[in-house]
Amino acid sequence: MDFTPSPRTAELVGKLNDFLETHILPLERRMLEGRSFTSLLPELEAGRQRVKELGLWGPQLPKAWGGMGLSLTEHAAVSEVLGRSPLGHYHFNCQAPDAGNMEILLSFGSDEQKETFLRPLAEGKIRSCFSMTEPDAAGSNPTWLETQAFLDGDEWVINGRKWFTTAADGAAFAIVMAVTKPEAPPHMRASQIIVPTDTKGFRLVRNLPVMGEAGDGYASHAEVEYVDCRVPKANLLGPDGAGFFIAQERLGPGRIHHAMRWIGIAERAFEMMCKRAAERDIAPGKKLAHKQIVQSWIAESRAKIDAARLYVQHTAWRIEKEGAGEARDEISAIKFFVADVLTFVLDRSIQTHGALGLVDDTILAYFYRHERAAHIYDGADEVHKVSLAKRILKRYGAQV
Repeated sequence: MDFTPSPRTAELVGKLNDFLETHILPLERRMLEGRSFTSLLPELEAGRQRVKELGLWGPQLPKAWGGMGLSLTEHAAVSEVLGRSPLGHYHFNCQAPDAGNMEILLSFGSDEQKETFLRPLAEGKIRSCFSMTEPDAAGSNPTWLETQAFLDGDEWVINGRKWFTTAADGAAFAIVMAVTKPEAPPHMRASQIIVPTDTKGFRLVRNLPVMGEAGDGYASHAEVEYVDCRVPKANLLGPDGAGFFIAQERLGPGRIHHAMRWIGIAERAFEMMCKRAAERDIAPGKKLAHKQIVQSWIAESRAKIDAARLYVQHTAWRIEKEGAGEARDEISAIKFFVADVLTFVLDRSIQTHGALGLVDDTILAYFYRHERAAHIYDGADEVHKVSLAKRILKRYGAQV
């Protein structure tokens, strides 16, 4: 296998880097200065329009839906570049959770659902959210949900409480996981149902403060209640009871996107660490770069980032060649491995910056606040480690 970027990918990465430096990073600076996401929307929408004009819109979307139709390995390279800024993916309409929702609507949505929900989402006219995690049920066990939905005539009636529903603030619709077949086996009990957020009974309770920062608009995580929330029977996404299967289909490619985004963050933090070490005076004629411990951090970070990138590229390649089922081990492994690399590099970069690394004069503190969750969402690291170890041990005859 050869992971050398194709001429097309290399050209694309160059264009993305130019756009990032010219349009996105100046806007990021304003965000760090305390501007809300909502207040930046005029500039964000202008940037998204420029992306469309450049033909770079929706890298993960098929061309028939207005996207670039990139392969998973090509999109991995894109995700790394855009991951360098919290505003990167949003500019190109490949941000979570919208990107994942587009994927499952493409694969499992009816023609009516695609026209009503997917088309405006793909065009960037609306946003969406994915409503699965619950405060009173273990998020690491997606077969255990307390939110229920039952059919009353031609309507689903949904009751339950969700939280960490990312980007619910301002979203046009949610895709909610709810138990529709309580007597079925655990992996066949839940379904996914599309709920417009203006539906009676859908209530956004609050934006959850993440390490003291509640955020707003797309840059937020919400607690949501469904109280006798009624939607048409036709809003069921895929077959009844297929919610877990659809979620797994969503998470395979999604972990590639996340992992490469984390590598983009780690790469930027690494560059900032090196620059700080080279420039920071600590005594007459002495820089931080003279300290062996800092040299060690830099060497270790370089090796870890490169290893993580190759691991994710290999996983993306295997998914494309053999399918997500055959790459199950790698998909689990990159989740916790790359999260560890991200945390390691961010921590060393902050330490190298000293007190400057703790304040929002740089992007490091923002990343540290929001990306600690990399070890928790999409399955806690510990769950992936145990699952991977059990599959490996089974090949040796161990019944764990």
